[in-house]
Amino acid sequence: MAETDLKHVVEAALLAAGEPLSVERIRNLYPEGAEPEKQAVRAAVEELAMDYRDRGIEVKEVASGFRIQVRENLAPWVSRLWEERPPKYSRALLETLAIIAYRQPITRGEIEEVRGVSVSSQIMRTLQERGWVRVIGHRDVPGRPAILATTRQFLDYFNLKSLDQLPSLMAVRNLDEHPELDLRFPEEDTAGTPEGEDATLTDADEQTRGDD
Repeated sequence: MAETDLKHVVEAALLAAGEPLSVERIRNLYPEGAEPEKQAVRAAVEELAMDYRDRGIEVKEVASGFRIQVRENLAPWVSRLWEERPPKYSRALLETLAIIAYRQPITRGEIEEVRGVSVSSQIMRTLQERGWVRVIGHRDVPGRPAILATTRQFLDYFNLKSLDQLPSLMAVRNLDEHPELDLRFPEEDTAGTPEGEDATLTDADEQTRGDD
């Protein structure tokens, strides 16, 4: 198969997948024994990225692979496609997620030591339901508390290939000024939330529910 044809297959697959695709998943689109070389797939992806360099979409590599997405600077216009904008999650949730991201592996008790307040069970459930945080083991101390870490889904959502690409701690001091930490979800509902209950937790909510 010609290299141009491989690029077209890659483009079509990335558009159709609706999620990032790794080089191996792209290779597996071909019959056994006819898979293109990994280097050829990467070259096709790079060529496609060059084709998109002056367009409103781009090829982005994140933790789970490659995807085609709208360029970030066009978000103010594209976001108007959704009439209702889901509310942002609370600062308490953002701070908890940031602590896990920067200090992982970490336990809930250690998070509470850093924040100086209790972390509500609802916040922990929300982070795990979103697929951003998972339990990777248990600390070998009395009570065997769960050890938490971020996931590939976390990196994918924030357009990161690895944790090394996280912004510096100084850059995220003021969460309100950094859109990369703005957790809003177009076209998503609040699955798992009781009917009529807002999925957003305010800081006041956390204080009242911190002993869950």
